[in-house]
Amino acid sequence: MTIIKLGYVAMSVHLQNCSPSQTMTYTQFQKISDREAALKKLERIAISNLENCLRLLKHNAAHDIHFFRLSSKLIPLANHEELMDWKYMRPLKDALKNIGEYIKVHPMRIDFHPDHFVVLNTKRDDTLKMSIKTLAMHEALLRGMKIEPQHRCVLHVGGVYDDREEALEQFIDNWSDIPKVIQKMIILENDDTSFTLDDTLYLCEKLEIPLVFDYHHHLANKGTAPWEKQWENVVDTWKNSLLPVKMHISSPRSEKDFRAHSDYIDPVMFMDFLKVVKGSVDEIHCMIEAKQKDEALFRLAEDLNEIEGVERIDQSSFLLK
Repeated sequence: MTIIKLGYVAMSVHLQNCSPSQTMTYTQFQKISDREAALKKLERIAISNLENCLRLLKHNAAHDIHFFRLSSKLIPLANHEELMDWKYMRPLKDALKNIGEYIKVHPMRIDFHPDHFVVLNTKRDDTLKMSIKTLAMHEALLRGMKIEPQHRCVLHVGGVYDDREEALEQFIDNWSDIPKVIQKMIILENDDTSFTLDDTLYLCEKLEIPLVFDYHHHLANKGTAPWEKQWENVVDTWKNSLLPVKMHISSPRSEKDFRAHSDYIDPVMFMDFLKVVKGSVDEIHCMIEAKQKDEALFRLAEDLNEIEGVERIDQSSFLLK
């Protein structure tokens, strides 16, 4: 038997005026003549984003949702080259503390998935430094929430740069330049165009990084080995983690637009995956990547509730018998 816990990404379609990704462009920032006033406005936006995160967490708790991905856009312009002197963590202390205290009372798995510009296999020193700086911001946010950062930040491998094998080795070369506290936070995901499950597993096994299996990505970019034969190896990458195995689930928008995410999750496609992994581990956390966010979770939960051999535990958790 295996427990399945569903999660969703960053925003709710059910809560109004609750974006955790409100922003300000640098052009807008420059138009405010008083720089100190402009920084204060940035701080107010970031605090509002964190307050909306807390609203989202309360929404999750009310619906028994135990798994949630925070937006990586909580602090606008956090790493802009013209704002390197901005000490943005200080004014966020109370808002972060409130989130951490709520999670302590209502336990939830919280993590991040930074944007595509965070690239760890780059050959450019400036890109690597900015990627590390961005990851350090995520680590600081988790610390501010009193959440252990280990294995809370999922990344793609990066760019192919015309030579996949060389790009994989570049990741390994760069890994030694990444601070240990950042290394501990990282988990890797197979992607839908560049690095297959085989490629990603190679890095994860070599560098002892947990692998987040994206089922939809694998169907779009299969590589050589069937995922079923690799699943045990995927699970093994989590052996030193305090967190259960994590995977991503999404469904194609259409056969023609196969890589794009649909509004909802195809329960038949999801069950194809679950039937194989059932009993292989005690618990799997499944992050839903769908346009309809929490509504996609609610609909999938209802669909699973109708399937024989799936027993509902609460509004977002199930037991595979």
